[in-house]
Amino acid sequence: MSAQQPAVKMPPLWIVKLRAPFFTATIVPICLGAAVAWATTGVFHAGYFLLTLLAALCLHAGTNMTNDYFDHTWGSDEINTEFASPFTGGSRLIQMGIVRPEVYLREGLFFFALGSLIGVILWLTRGPWVLWLGLIGLFSGYFYTAPPLRLAGTGLGELLIGLNFGPLMVLGSYYTLTQQVSWEPVLISLPVGILIALVVWINQFQDMRADAAVGKHHWVVRLGRRRAARVYELLLALTYLTLIAAVLLGAGSPFSLLGLLTVPLAIRACRVARAHYDHPRELVPANAATIQIHLLTGGLITLGCLIQGILEWLL
Repeated sequence: MSAQQPAVKMPPLWIVKLRAPFFTATIVPICLGAAVAWATTGVFHAGYFLLTLLAALCLHAGTNMTNDYFDHTWGSDEINTEFASPFTGGSRLIQMGIVRPEVYLREGLFFFALGSLIGVILWLTRGPWVLWLGLIGLFSGYFYTAPPLRLAGTGLGELLIGLNFGPLMVLGSYYTLTQQVSWEPVLISLPVGILIALVVWINQFQDMRADAAVGKHHWVVRLGRRRAARVYELLLALTYLTLIAAVLLGAGSPFSLLGLLTVPLAIRACRVARAHYDHPRELVPANAATIQIHLLTGGLITLGCLIQGILEWLL
């Protein structure tokens, strides 16, 4: 008689639908913007911070859900046999028949509407930059995979991901708290923007063949896995160079150089990508490490700004 296998506990359905673990892509830049605001101006409004975070999370949720729907209509998820869950291939709930496609679209549009409503409140109370930054985020999130633009397949997708989840979110968070526009949050956000683009970049390796088959020509498809792995290494190096440059230019705080502590993890991720760029399962440690690098580096940069703010407050 064979031993009974222990049951694998699955996360709640709503977490899988929203792809909630990836919300760190939003939490990190919103917190960084608030930390820069406090360190440089001494301003922090808990209410406006929470509204900004909630609006950004709603737009992120809407993006995730509509992307699952439009990837389904595009056909890439259905033919993807090399995906590495939970990093690539979408939530797979449509493909498994657990959630109807139209439910994804309807709920995704609801989150876009809710995020837009909160954005209108912030626009009316904090100023016009909220409107423009919010419209860019809404446009980018919806048309990332939605027709007729399908930006993910044009070579612009990675750039838009980096801009929206980097400089635009950090600046938006900074602005809603200070009602000022500054280059400091933009400069210190560049490492975070590059890293979130790299999360998408490395996750496209497993999706490459399916995406190419349906005309989703992102940069990994255009370059091929081998060259895309080399670009991945170069962009990881650029992450730390932009951090050093931002601090030398007076953005953020010298304590933000704590972000350099993730360099050893980045080196290990590069070694995995170089060795296993054409082996979807063996590449998974690089997928996971890139997410960790984004979270830890962004968190350490934010911590550095908070330390600066504490010192300014004490002195």
